[in-house]
Amino acid sequence: MFELFIIVAVILLAFLLFMLKQASENNILFHEVTLNGEKEKVSLFFISDVHLRKINQKMLRKIDGKIDAVIIGGDLADKRTPTSRIYDNIRLLQNLGPIYFVWGNNDREVGEDNLRKIFDEMNVTILENDSTLIPSLRNRCWLSAIDDTSTKNARYNQAFEKCGKMDHVFFISHNPEVFSYVRRKYKAKIMMGGHLHGGQIRFGPYGIHPHGSFSMREGVATLISNGYGTTAIPLRFGAKPQCHIIDVRFEGENNRET
Repeated sequence: MFELFIIVAVILLAFLLFMLKQASENNILFHEVTLNGEKEKVSLFFISDVHLRKINQKMLRKIDGKIDAVIIGGDLADKRTPTSRIYDNIRLLQNLGPIYFVWGNNDREVGEDNLRKIFDEMNVTILENDSTLIPSLRNRCWLSAIDDTSTKNARYNQAFEKCGKMDHVFFISHNPEVFSYVRRKYKAKIMMGGHLHGGQIRFGPYGIHPHGSFSMREGVATLISNGYGTTAIPLRFGAKPQCHIIDVRFEGENNRET
């Protein structure tokens, strides 16, 4: 009986260590979208749900080429995250390009005023019920975002009101559950979100939330990320951490995604 207990304990320990290791992986997924427009390439870096985790510098150094917009899709921090960690992570992301931040459901736990002060100091653009043009492009490309849905302050009309009918809108919401509504009511070429962590711990097709994905949904390229960090426990299984590079190529062809 004691030997069986030891065997079970060793198996459980090995499983725990494997989940810790998977949670600490650094995975960049690459996606491509082709849109009509003047010929050029626009590169977006998307990362969400960092939480307590320190972004890996070596991972970012492997990124080649210009990044036109670094998008933090919410939950850069939570109540566990020290201020020094927030500064460090922003500094690392600044090496890639200009940073745009969208509120998640945990960010305000560190103090909204405190976070706004940090972003102002570090030249991070907050997108909340608003949109902004990505500068220095031949095509008019907007980053559009709502406030986090948990605040009951999400204002979709405000997020889209600046965008022209012929413009290209890249929409961000921390919570991707709003995407179906946005597809029905507004015109966006790309949607990006996180929040669900891919279930964080899942067994094959079974998890608390669906696995992250990048797919065409009703003609809209849709990214739902597993996120980079973890909540509650620093463990992952079957839902590896992710951040993303989306290369948007304007080539005057029909929209497609690979």
